[in-house]
Amino acid sequence: MTAKFKTSGIHHVAYRCKDAQETVEWYERVLGMTFTTAFAEDRVPSTGEPDPYMHVFLECGGGNVIAFFELPSKPEMGRDQNTPAWVQHIALRVPDMDALLAAREHIEAQGIDVLGPTFHGVFRSIYFFDPNGHRIELACDIGTPDQYAELSRVAPAMLEEWSRTKKAPRHADWLHKEPEA
Repeated sequence: MTAKFKTSGIHHVAYRCKDAQETVEWYERVLGMTFTTAFAEDRVPSTGEPDPYMHVFLECGGGNVIAFFELPSKPEMGRDQNTPAWVQHIALRVPDMDALLAAREHIEAQGIDVLGPTFHGVFRSIYFFDPNGHRIELACDIGTPDQYAELSRVAPAMLEEWSRTKKAPRHADWLHKEPEA
């Protein structure tokens, strides 16, 4: 059954952080985000559960917001040990390859290890970790309208084949062929 409504975008995504102040300062300094809002409560509004927290919000461009919770009364934060570190990540868009390379230079100048640029067929990206251990990806689109249309066309067949076989379908192998310089 298809939903009888359509969402109009992401309001915000939220993650846990070790230290709200450090996180805000890092995202402002490293990624140029703007700290916009902070909520602090002693009880969780949705459940009424006593659990003090600081909830901070940062504007990341285009009306998109990322938020973090500092939870001082909870055990130290960790990550899902059954999921590889490269899987769960926050991917942010930059306008072009020049911006991606400038970002890499700026981030490395902050003493942060950066992987990439990595070629993904229709975009290139770099990867690094924030002070909370969240993997961050900066990506710039490089695909053509025809490439995006082809990916959209083959997506249902790829998903069906994956669901049946749990093996990587080959409908979009062309994505892995990096253009010659």
